[in-house]
Amino acid sequence: MPELPEFNESPTWNAPTKIIVVLVALILFALITYRFQSLIGLLSIAAMMAYLMHPIISFIDKRTPIKRSTVVLVAYLLLLVLLMGAMAALGVAAYNQVVALIEAVPDLITALAQQIDTLSQQTISIGSFSYDMAELLAGYDVNSLADQLLGLIQPAISQGSSLVGSVATTTLAILGNFFFIFVISIYIANDIPRLGGIIGDFAQQPGYRKDAERITREFGRIWNAYLRGQVILGLVIGIVVGVSLAILGVENALALGILSGLLEFVPVIGPVIGAGAAMLVAFFQPMNYMGLAPWQFSLVVLLVMFLIQQLENNILVPRIVGDALELHPLIVMVAVFMGANLAGIMGAILAAPLFASAKLLGVYTWRKLFDLEPFAEPERDRPQALVSSVTRRSRELVDRVTGPTPRKVTSFPPLAEESAAEPEAPVDGENVG
Repeated sequence: MPELPEFNESPTWNAPTKIIVVLVALILFALITYRFQSLIGLLSIAAMMAYLMHPIISFIDKRTPIKRSTVVLVAYLLLLVLLMGAMAALGVAAYNQVVALIEAVPDLITALAQQIDTLSQQTISIGSFSYDMAELLAGYDVNSLADQLLGLIQPAISQGSSLVGSVATTTLAILGNFFFIFVISIYIANDIPRLGGIIGDFAQQPGYRKDAERITREFGRIWNAYLRGQVILGLVIGIVVGVSLAILGVENALALGILSGLLEFVPVIGPVIGAGAAMLVAFFQPMNYMGLAPWQFSLVVLLVMFLIQQLENNILVPRIVGDALELHPLIVMVAVFMGANLAGIMGAILAAPLFASAKLLGVYTWRKLFDLEPFAEPERDRPQALVSSVTRRSRELVDRVTGPTPRKVTSFPPLAEESAAEPEAPVDGENVG
């Protein structure tokens, strides 16, 4: 029997085979995502936590002889201690106010409908002009509008009520989810330095490797500025709103501050909802120490919330987040609605950076399809936002005080790291030794 010739190279796939493999992979991915959609939210939270912890872990890892795995464990233990301390300090008061706020929402909506119904039967005079509200609101069923509004916010109220109830009745399930998030996040944080090498393995050709490095850096810029920036904004706005409303004497000021801080993760729409909630609570508050009428007190609260938003938009956002997403506010708003419709709260939170990432890949693919340069303009140094310069400044401060510290070199360098320069060839006549 004649021997078959040996082939040292693996045969390449033809075009139909590639198409079939891609389609099967997409179908399997969709099925797995649908089957385990309940875990997507937990995995997303774990990944975001690991990404937020990465700068601190890397800062310590590069300056100490301690293994990265040990640094990760210590960092997460400290985070756990801080969270438990914050819950112990604010937990009871915050819990009671959040429960009171959630339970009051339906009553607030009903009272608002009654106020509008009363207003619709009055005539408002401004100077020599008088307006019959019954004529202006003719054709509008106020009670029906209130029912529609309650129907729109009922899912959020139900989720909040179930969450509050679960805190009291199903603590074990919450602790299980918390443990799952922490464990997965620890593994992700420990393996982040390997991601660059893994991505580089998919781009073997030199040209595509350079494209992969550029896209990876752009992805890092988008998610770094958004996630860490929103965390800082949420903390700052939550504290400022809570303190400001407490000074004004608004009920449940702590809960409203927490709500405003959490809503910072929902771009454009979140701050509007937070301001509306504060104004609504102030309007139906029985009394205030200023002696103002309810509508006057609510306008004062609205003015304070407006000033806080102006401070955020004109001072905090440019310095903390910058223009990382490069998306028009209208596009961000549409993306948030689409994300909320597809994946609930987590979809609304991640809609903006996901849309910006999709835009980056879409523009790259479009330009490659038409044989254009993959990137419209050469990479340039962007003005660094606060979240992208904190690590650099802290490193400079440490080096200034203690002297330059030798950095550890990991076995999996980042994808964007430049390769070491090749040694020059010896000139004729030189000894090589």
